[in-house]
Amino acid sequence: MKVLVVGSGAREHALVRSIVADPAVDTVIAAPGNPGIETLALCVPVDAMDGGAVADLAVAHGVDLVVVGPEAPLVAGVADVVRDRGVPVFGPSAEAARLEGSKAFAKEIMAAAGVPTAMARVCTTTEQAADALAAFGAPYVVKDDGLAAGKGVVVTDDADAALAHARDCLARPGGAVVVEEFLDGPEVSLFVVTDGVTAVPLAPAQDFKRVGDGDAGPNTGGMGAYSPLPWAPPGLVAEVVDRVAQPVINELARRGTPFAGLLYCGLALTSRGLRVVEFNARFGDPETQVVLARLRTPFASLLLAAATGDLAGFPPLRWSDDAAVTVVVASAGYPGTPRTGDPIAGLEDAGEVPGAWVLHAGTTRDADGTVVSSGGRVLSVVGTGRDLPAAREVAYRAVELVDLPGSHHRSDIAAAR
Repeated sequence: MKVLVVGSGAREHALVRSIVADPAVDTVIAAPGNPGIETLALCVPVDAMDGGAVADLAVAHGVDLVVVGPEAPLVAGVADVVRDRGVPVFGPSAEAARLEGSKAFAKEIMAAAGVPTAMARVCTTTEQAADALAAFGAPYVVKDDGLAAGKGVVVTDDADAALAHARDCLARPGGAVVVEEFLDGPEVSLFVVTDGVTAVPLAPAQDFKRVGDGDAGPNTGGMGAYSPLPWAPPGLVAEVVDRVAQPVINELARRGTPFAGLLYCGLALTSRGLRVVEFNARFGDPETQVVLARLRTPFASLLLAAATGDLAGFPPLRWSDDAAVTVVVASAGYPGTPRTGDPIAGLEDAGEVPGAWVLHAGTTRDADGTVVSSGGRVLSVVGTGRDLPAAREVAYRAVELVDLPGSHHRSDIAAAR
């Protein structure tokens, strides 16, 4: 099997790593990839947002499956263009990807499907936002309606800060915000692979969204994650499939826009029961890094079954009993204006720690061929072990071997929750 993976982050590096490990796969191409991915796959400098170019690349190489990693190409319809060329794609259509592309649309779908979620108001003016904030009270939750790379959500006790975020979002063309009630309780990420009919859940994970230890500071794209979740209630996965994933899949199919790909369910286990915080239309970053570290089922074969409508007959998934922890190494200035162009040393040493590996997120090569930082989240360092403390120790031992000037990372990923 030949597989083309679209994207250039640590999520895509994790996807490629697991796809390469599938015995059915003999060739992997990445568009555009990154310096870490190029050690495993042929990287081709194609713009992930250019559906025509991605489709041309897939056809030219005779690939059997295209896997679209990031949300922006999915919302822009890249999967549709490739699918129209007759190539199987793991990734929803632009219409189905609105589940992530518009939080207002997601609320509409959840209401129609009877899915438990936070009470919310969709606001298109500052006055509406102010009224909604007053109605729900603190803590205030304000979400940009559109894509915001994981940084469009503000949760604060400061009404002025909440209204300022709403105002910034509304200032953009067609801007809208969703103001919600605050959901208490721990959050869980559950990935569900679907062909538009059948739902196959992966193992749950938890990510750490805020930049600082103890969940301090602003939201980020994610500073680390771990799996499994020893504290998760028994039956949680089945409950999410029955009450959340399957009803949403059924509702989108009923509307004639089936969702085939990865449905990311972001959940809060509140004092009043399970609630959906958000949906994404693709694998989450950094949860993918730990979930795939534990998956033993041939991964590309699973994605191909979803892309071709064959999930109903796919064998039950197999999982490692080991735990996995990933720690994000971020550049100076992140999540504000990240500093880029800094050389990264120690990558080989970190990757030689038993049970650890390094996934590239925001990296590139300079004119001399040196790997340098090129974004905010630069690396995801993964550690595995017999349990969470062991996996955590491996991950942090590897992190300490990475040398990126000015970098920062959280020291409490997968610590006692």
